Amino acid sequence: MTLKNLLNNINILEIRGNDETEITGLSFDSRKISGNTLFFAIRGEKADGHNFIDSAIENGATAVVCEQFPESLKETVCYVRVKCAGHALGEIASLYYGEPSKKLKLTGVTGTNGKTTTATLLYRMFSSLGFKTGLLSTINVCVDKNSRDTTHTTPDAITINSLLKEMVETGCDYCFMEVSSHSIVQGRIAGLHFAGGIFSNITHDHLDYHKTFDEYIKAKKSFFDSLDTASFALINADDRNSGVMVQNSKANIKTYALSSPADFSCRILEHSFEGMELNIDNTDVWVKFAGRFNASNLLAVYAAAIMLGREKNEVLTELSKMTPVSGRFENIRLPSGVTVIVDYAHTPDALKNVLDTVNDVRDASINLITVVGCGGNRDKTKRPKMARIGAENSDKLILTSDNPRFEQPEAIIEDMKAGLDAVQTVRTLCITNRREAIKTALMMAVRGDIVLIAGKGHENYQEIEGVKYHFDDRETVLEIESQKV
Repeated sequence: MTLKNLLNNINILEIRGNDETEITGLSFDSRKISGNTLFFAIRGEKADGHNFIDSAIENGATAVVCEQFPESLKETVCYVRVKCAGHALGEIASLYYGEPSKKLKLTGVTGTNGKTTTATLLYRMFSSLGFKTGLLSTINVCVDKNSRDTTHTTPDAITINSLLKEMVETGCDYCFMEVSSHSIVQGRIAGLHFAGGIFSNITHDHLDYHKTFDEYIKAKKSFFDSLDTASFALINADDRNSGVMVQNSKANIKTYALSSPADFSCRILEHSFEGMELNIDNTDVWVKFAGRFNASNLLAVYAAAIMLGREKNEVLTELSKMTPVSGRFENIRLPSGVTVIVDYAHTPDALKNVLDTVNDVRDASINLITVVGCGGNRDKTKRPKMARIGAENSDKLILTSDNPRFEQPEAIIEDMKAGLDAVQTVRTLCITNRREAIKTALMMAVRGDIVLIAGKGHENYQEIEGVKYHFDDRETVLEIESQKV
């Protein structure tokens, strides 16, 4: 494809050089460039791509998209100046890969909590219904039955479009993807056509990046602003910010809720750790999920499937067969009679939801011991809130290390402790080593007790000083249990 063709729909501020040059590759990493590559100079959190323009050209880039021209321009290179190189990458990547998002029904799921469960269950449902289906999620990427690990909630624009093209070539009819607030702001989803968007909720998270809650809301809202009239916008009416999300959306807006009036409704009739009896749109169905938050996720799955043209009875039948997503309220019954719940809850709201679920079901004589930490180099303001929620809703609290990254885990725990009052502090242990923290919780628990291990869920590593060490909460629990005499 010529550069000129790729720039068709791009808002160009200025261009210098020959735009008839042939482009055979796209890259925003100067180290991953071969001949005739179009390089995107993107300003990131840790590095500015403009500083690597010369390196990209030395490695074979024949064209550059940037926000500011370098002082010295090479005659053999075409330079294109745009307002935002990240958004330009999204638009151009879509065109370069043949606009694959228009060749299948792509549904995006955004919100603070519930994205992975909703997207994954939709993928499983449509696969079970006989459709070739794709998935882009925090846990994995699936192209029909082919699954592979992933490193980001939402990949970069080149990877997204490459995967969507692979899905189209494989014959996929649908794709469900998580849409993070970072990916929206950075333009990773620019150029994609969505058949629909789902909003789960918005609570305290990522303020290290967005700085204010208003900016976080604005990021999520812009996803729904971009949907066209042929798309649907499915929003959780139980969330007080749901109306804000779609106030400027052109999409077909539908609501779902457990407590508020909505187009799709659900009531919890019975609940236990093994599952719930739900009434969804006046039909009873038993599901193998626990918790009000999961009832909301399942309702979103049901409503999205209906919006995508499936029949009510077939959707409810599939819901009744489904099992929880890895690391999401994962229930482990130990031979000792202790119940362990492993959950990814890493925001105040998510932790409160999980604790509420446990407390709604457990008998007053059963103790709840919670093990939780907070990630390093992330939003510090949620740390004291996480500890306070853990202390208020548990009999015993153990603060420990999560993914400290480049921070000292002891300092993170101190930030968490700041949220506790004197009485709560007495009931709280601080054990930096996560394995020892889990071991202590299991030693404290007696038959019938519940141990909640929160924060990492499906993750099988701990990130310390830039290195990922193998660590799996579920494996650790079973290993410790097996060593008991």
